Amino acid sequence: MRRIWKWVGLASVAGVVAGGVLVARDQRRRKAYTPEEIRARLHQRVAEGGRAGDDGDPHDG
Repeated sequence: MRRIWKWVGLASVAGVVAGGVLVARDQRRRKAYTPEEIRARLHQRVAEGGRAGDDGDPHDG
């Protein structure tokens, strides 16, 4: 029975480590953008959102 808990513990540690790797990779990818690139992408997304047929009334839900 103790052997099972040992493997469960090792699997959980491996899962936490893998999750940390994914978070670190995502943060590195986000930090790779310059502020100007982020601003340009946000402006592009806002412009695309305005063209989607939205009449501009936020209370129209």
